[in-house]
Amino acid sequence: MKMTMRWYGKQDDPVKIDYIRQVPGMTGIVGSLFDVPVGEVWPEDKILALKTDVEQAGLTLEVIESVNIHEDIKLGLPSRDRYIENYKETIRRLAKIGIKVICYNFMPVFDWMKTEMAYPLEDGSTTMAFFLEGVQKTPQEVADDVMSQNEGLALPGWEPERLVDITKLIAQYQDVTEADLRNNLTYFLQQIIPVCEAVDIKMAIHPDDPPYSIFGLPRIVKNRDDLAFICEGVDSPYNGITMCTGSIGEDPDNDLVAIVAKFAKRDRIPFAHVRNVKFIESGGRDCYESAHYSPYGSHDLFEVMAALYDNGFDGYIRPDHGRMIWGETGRPGYGLYDRALGAMYLTGLWEALEKRHM
Repeated sequence: MKMTMRWYGKQDDPVKIDYIRQVPGMTGIVGSLFDVPVGEVWPEDKILALKTDVEQAGLTLEVIESVNIHEDIKLGLPSRDRYIENYKETIRRLAKIGIKVICYNFMPVFDWMKTEMAYPLEDGSTTMAFFLEGVQKTPQEVADDVMSQNEGLALPGWEPERLVDITKLIAQYQDVTEADLRNNLTYFLQQIIPVCEAVDIKMAIHPDDPPYSIFGLPRIVKNRDDLAFICEGVDSPYNGITMCTGSIGEDPDNDLVAIVAKFAKRDRIPFAHVRNVKFIESGGRDCYESAHYSPYGSHDLFEVMAALYDNGFDGYIRPDHGRMIWGETGRPGYGLYDRALGAMYLTGLWEALEKRHM
């Protein structure tokens, strides 16, 4: 297991990379480029500059998150082939600097959805939360609400220029079924996985967040059956999953531990986002992102980590989102302090699991 933390770069992240380095057990950064338009080839000089920044801090850069998929690929439009060719070239360029995993998603329009960016908790901390009533507004109103709560910082997958007319974007999916979206994902994977195999980079699809339909949009990465379909549709060890316990765990119908165990055993989890969520009412779907420590959430993270360990997981983990604590402000979910606590908790669980088997 390799412990990592997401970092938005020295120009855009209030968290200093030198502070991330000080978290015990931290080995690497999960990085990205946020100033390249979706669908365009990532420039080699910018990729190399990111790698240099990370390595100068004494950390490694082996995972890239948010090489986002152009909407034309998801929609299956004739123009998709040009964007897929661009994606292949970005994969090749990332391979040249030693990237081993690319995290991506195939969610229509919204890469993720929370309705509250600073939901107050009883202990005085704030966190991100999702309330079903919060998406009863128009999609444009919801998008405007989310982007107004981001502390003026860029949100991955929420590019303002793309979301300027949500209604028009959603209308493009009016006749797109889940079967259509699956076919478009399979087409994409059939094109890029041979490149991944040639350059030794694993693709790791992120589950839908939330893992059920909102605004009538199709969702195809929401449960065990969806993940099995994806893995079997293009049956290669380079076609994997970013196992986000928070996203899969946001649907109480998902057996989180069993899903983690199943796909870890199949060696299809090169990367894991590990976080906890707390359902506000039993049987409901409204939830907030709690502290990682199991008693604070609705999921047993010891059992999650055991499912990874006992089934041979040897990939990358990041503590995913954290609360804002101790007066910290910044990009929602991506402060330093609570993610550092989460990293230490997960590292401690892993140490216990290792020693259990000695």
